Amino acid sequence: MNLSKYIDFKLANELLPVRAKAHKFWHPNTEMLCGDITNDSIKESIIATALDNDVDFVLATPPCQGVSLIGKNKRNDQFLKDERNYLIFHALDIVDRVSPSVVVIENVDRFLKLFFPYKGEMKNIDSILKDRYRGIYSVDVNVYNAADYGVPQSRRRVIIVMCKPGVTFTRPEALSKQITVREAIGDLPSLESGETSAIKNHNARKHIPEHVDIMRHTPTGKSAFQNDIYYPKHKDGRRITGYPYTYKRIDWDKPSPTITMRSDAISTTHTVHPGRNLGNGIFSDARVLTMRELFILSSMNPDLDIPTGISESQVRYMIGEAVPPLLLEAICKNIKRD
Repeated sequence: MNLSKYIDFKLANELLPVRAKAHKFWHPNTEMLCGDITNDSIKESIIATALDNDVDFVLATPPCQGVSLIGKNKRNDQFLKDERNYLIFHALDIVDRVSPSVVVIENVDRFLKLFFPYKGEMKNIDSILKDRYRGIYSVDVNVYNAADYGVPQSRRRVIIVMCKPGVTFTRPEALSKQITVREAIGDLPSLESGETSAIKNHNARKHIPEHVDIMRHTPTGKSAFQNDIYYPKHKDGRRITGYPYTYKRIDWDKPSPTITMRSDAISTTHTVHPGRNLGNGIFSDARVLTMRELFILSSMNPDLDIPTGISESQVRYMIGEAVPPLLLEAICKNIKRD
């Protein structure tokens, strides 16, 4: 899926060099500026390049770790101490200077519950944007589930679309049917820990024997914590206490749960292949999802080349933070000039 059908991206910005390198590899025609957007020189370079190229569309995806429930921040006062949560305002500084016709902002849905100090009050981003850009942009704020737009993954994201007069946005209608894991990756051959295949990007990570053993005895859709015998243990044999969505196989007949940054470990959330019942309480594919499976479940090109010098784990982290392209396509193709 390629948004270049709708948008000619001139410039991208990334903080981390490894991600900037990957973006440049996959999008060679887009200039990449690697650096911190809170740095005045970086911000001014972004603005200057945008103005030189008559940029009329800005896509802002400020990091969501400061808002995510998986992170350390649980209360609004904790959110406000995390500088990452203010990156949206640095993006808005660029919007103010570049003045594009369209702005699209993406974040986790919890972003809407975060309150910022604004004009002497505490306001959420919805209220702030509608006040800050009254008479300049129409502001549409909505939460979308990627599974409703052809992505075989349940991934809720808030997407804000701001349009100047002369441009309209219509919210895309959800599809009548969601795509299941079985429909998406069920045709790929089984793999066990450490095995490889002749199919591009379809190779299994190698796991420790103890994890393989407990997952071989864990049914589809279940966590190893639910097992009576084969459950996560300390070295002395005591049962480990943990969350029921870790050491867990995903379901075949639903969209995948949200893919996280740590899709490389059996012990993290919803990472293990559904498996196939082999009889006698044994299930196949006692492993995390392969790169190809992750690409497909994220509506990405499963035949993507991996840039030299970038590890599989680093690509997995990027997949875990990415906006599924099919969801963004559904949004962007509904933005039209009058």
